Amino acid sequence: MPSAISRHMRIALGCATAVAAALPGSAREVVLSGDTRVVVERNVEMSTRDGVKLRADVYRPDADGRFPVVLERTPYDKRLESFGPQVAARGYVFIAQDVRGRFASDGEWYPLKHEADDGYDAVEWAAALPYASGRVGMYGPSYLSAAQLLAAVAAPPHLSCIMPFAMASNFHEQWVYQGGAFSLVLNEGWSSAVSINVLEKRAGDGAQPSRWDMKLPPIGYPVLDLPAAQQLAPYYYDWLRHPDYDDYWKQLSIEEHFGQIRVPALHVGAWYDYFEDGPVRNFVGIRARGGSEAARRGQRLVMIVGGHAGAGPKIGDVDFGKDSVVDIGALALRWYDFVMKGIDNGMAAEKPVRIFVTGANKWVDADDWPVPGTRSVRYYMHSAGSANTLSGDGALSTEPPGAEAPDRYVYDPADPVPTTGGPAFGDARLRLGPCDQREVEKRADVLVYSTPALAHDTEVLGAVSLELAVSSSAVDTDFTGKLVDVRPDGTAINLKEGIIRARYRASRERPGLMHPGEVCTVTVDLGSAAHVFLAGHRIRVEVSSSNFPHYDRNLNTGAGPGDPSTRAVVAANEVFHDGARPSALVVALAP
Repeated sequence: MPSAISRHMRIALGCATAVAAALPGSAREVVLSGDTRVVVERNVEMSTRDGVKLRADVYRPDADGRFPVVLERTPYDKRLESFGPQVAARGYVFIAQDVRGRFASDGEWYPLKHEADDGYDAVEWAAALPYASGRVGMYGPSYLSAAQLLAAVAAPPHLSCIMPFAMASNFHEQWVYQGGAFSLVLNEGWSSAVSINVLEKRAGDGAQPSRWDMKLPPIGYPVLDLPAAQQLAPYYYDWLRHPDYDDYWKQLSIEEHFGQIRVPALHVGAWYDYFEDGPVRNFVGIRARGGSEAARRGQRLVMIVGGHAGAGPKIGDVDFGKDSVVDIGALALRWYDFVMKGIDNGMAAEKPVRIFVTGANKWVDADDWPVPGTRSVRYYMHSAGSANTLSGDGALSTEPPGAEAPDRYVYDPADPVPTTGGPAFGDARLRLGPCDQREVEKRADVLVYSTPALAHDTEVLGAVSLELAVSSSAVDTDFTGKLVDVRPDGTAINLKEGIIRARYRASRERPGLMHPGEVCTVTVDLGSAAHVFLAGHRIRVEVSSSNFPHYDRNLNTGAGPGDPSTRAVVAANEVFHDGARPSALVVALAP
């Protein structure tokens, strides 16, 4: 168990891992992938433009020649990579590199900050290796996809293609914040998890007795010099200091730099994934505004089910069937064969969009997204003023409202609506994906609006949002929304969810507090959907003011997430749905 031993030795002696990593190509072995011999070189070094040493494990065919490169840049420890032998056996060089400041690589870890420049340097270094053909593709899900996209923004000349899977197009709006609310459980859980390696490195570097005054009494020996939390994760505190969409975020946003991306991309997203909207936006944005004809014509989109919510076919309470499961590794190899080797494997004839449609559990191929021919439809909210709970009188229909009383509820930050399923992750105790919402719908602070049982199948293919006319007794509060599929037996399965912090109702860049009692319009973006509400089912919308701990609680005082104050006030919130102030679910329906 050499890797486990060296991991413990780094803490116990402070030097073992660093010494091993400092020897480029210090470990070389040959392994078998099927019947193919693969050469593996560990801790191969490269230098970034500012002199930082990054280290990678390199997998390549045990044969003469030059091969295209598949590059993966990870913060999660390159030693955990298992895809390398398979890729090398297919006739590629596979490189798994620890990003700056992580595991075997030097430098300071700060998420996203260095991935454009370091990614550029890594692509060009990989292309120049003696066994490389000069063509480089990138690979990897989640944060590894952020590294791909930021490298593509930097436009290294030898980058041929990317395959981002389950990552945002805007790291402010789709990761750290959503609708202006802080993504609490993800940001806290992820920052804690990735800080473990930072702590190991910091503690290991200083674990030599000679670093301390050894003439002091032994009782005064500190054992380890442990850094403060803000030294372990300075970015987390920077995120809290930048709640608005300002230049801190714009320099990192993929959306702000679509015009700099010059390569084809296969975007893979997943329904119920935390980042499900990012692949859709990246596909649409680069297709429209990419920096080259090859980029604009070379975008593809595949939407599966699960992603960070699970591998399927069963996600949460729903089994989507064996056809929903996609072999991502096989898809990647097919993509690289097509782009980097020019193999005629049928991809050229396929439509650029392939979407798994939930409800019907079928695949749909399309020429674009949104699917051509869809139409926007409004389902208006109705009630006699008592839409609270699933036993209330809330209704949805395509008929505009007349004179109707508003619905009222009280949002108390001390008793928030609990997160139930959906895309939230960061704590293993949370259930993910599609889950029955009826317990949540029993709460008086949840408004419930449902259609009658549908007479025919109704297919949503595109954007989903809630347009709400609202007021509050507070200067700031949140409005949350869920789209739910209600089965004939009453089971209420969540499909989409979103939130808007009222101060950001007009702009994510320039917040503005509410005037208590004044009616205003807010839009809760629920992202995109591909779902069939089957005949006999009902379409349902939930409206409330919290979804905790997916999002931080709005204390209704105007305080931001970086404010240490715990003072909270109770908000009396209203949702209007009359002729002058309608509220509606807006969906794109298939032809």
